[in-house]
Order: sequence, then C-alpha cells, then structure tokens
Amino acid sequence: MDVYEKLKEMNLSLPQAPAKGGVYAQAKRIGNIIYISGCGPVTDREVKGRLGREFSTEQGKEFARDCMLNVLAVLEKETGDLNKVKNAVKVLVFVAGTEDFYEQPVVANGGTGLLTELFGDKAGAPARSAIGVYSLPGNIPVEIEAQFEI
Repeated sequence: MDVYEKLKEMNLSLPQAPAKGGVYAQAKRIGNIIYISGCGPVTDREVKGRLGREFSTEQGKEFARDCMLNVLAVLEKETGDLNKVKNAVKVLVFVAGTEDFYEQPVVANGGTGLLTELFGDKAGAPARSAIGVYSLPGNIPVEIEAQFEI
C-alpha cells in the first residue's frame, strides 16, 4: 500500500521537516542507508517537560509518534518519496523522565508502532533501543533518530 494513503487512513499527515538546530546533517546517505538525525516531538505545539512529572506514559507514546513523523518528514525531504523505503533498519529513542520513570520501551512503541503500521511488520519493525536520559535539548521529553534502507 502507498505510504501516503496509509497516513491519510490514519488521519495523519507529515509536518514540514523541522529546521536544523545546529551544525550537523539532518540526513546522511551512505550507499542505500539513510541516517536521520534526532528529531523531537514539536509539530504545531510546543512540548516541554519530563515523563513521570509533566507527562504520562500515554502522552509519551504520542510524543514518540510525533517525533517519528518529524523523522519521516526529514526522510521524505531527502528521498522525495517515502514509498522508496525498503526497511526501517534501526531506531534510537531517548526519553527524558524522572529518576523513577521506567517505561521507555512503552514510550518508544509510539514511534516504532507508526513505522510498522506504515511499512508493515517486515519492513517497518526496526531494531530498537529506548534510553532514559535526564534531559534533552530544549527540554523536550522524547527524541528519536533512525536509519532506513532505500
């Protein structure tokens, strides 16, 4: 199925690719692998705080989904068409939470779940790490970087 049709079915759309926040490449292509630098959940709203304090695990899943939408927007900007994706290879999810917040894998499901819905279980289920951190740039609660095979 066409990725854009699937997004429409899910009542989702890609945001504009986020602006760069420093001296780095948002996307780096090496052979048939594209590496996407970390993206936060900021779309049409500003999100600041930590999971376990300002935000719940369920909100964290939504933030991870929004991060992944931003990742996909950068990927689309690089490739011109998300239907070129053969595989979601690896996803690294950073979750800023309180010292007793341990639901990083549940939060990460918000992003990787979106990939499996869009690309199917085989191509969309990436290798994944979900890491708890004390803080993230701009006080965002979740950040995701990813690698895709084209």
